[in-house]
Amino acid sequence: MPSFDVVNELDIQEIDNAINNTQREITSRYDFRNTVTEIGFNKKERKIHILTADEMHMKAIKESLSLNMRKRGVDPRCLDFKNIIPTEKGQVVMDIEMKSGIEKDEAKKIVKFIKEMGLKVDGQIMDDQVRVSGKKIDDLQTVIGKLKEHEFSVPLQFVNMRS
Repeated sequence: MPSFDVVNELDIQEIDNAINNTQREITSRYDFRNTVTEIGFNKKERKIHILTADEMHMKAIKESLSLNMRKRGVDPRCLDFKNIIPTEKGQVVMDIEMKSGIEKDEAKKIVKFIKEMGLKVDGQIMDDQVRVSGKKIDDLQTVIGKLKEHEFSVPLQFVNMRS
């Protein structure tokens, strides 16, 4: 029976490239001269740590990072921006966590959305992904098209298409 998996996977290398592009962009900007700005990336924990002078600079870094993520093909919805915390030295720090996988609540929404289409396909939650199976490949391709059009809280990728 034909099937495919709906997942939310991160391309760590592309995220690293986007962070490096952001760092390069910030070092060349005039408004960041004479300020201490650091962007650290922990690949194992999947966290980005940003230290900068003030909230205005932090906002500029967030916008630049989101833009560079889009340019590298990574959906910025996978970033979970935490609160901005002031430091003792008058600077601000922020941590950004990366979300991968599909949480149970979001997976239930996806399965419900698939069932509401009225096609002869079945959505099944498997750990942090959703497996969609049906008798016709055309139905599966229709499901993929509809899922791409609909806006979910996490970016979706479609893998393991089997016929």
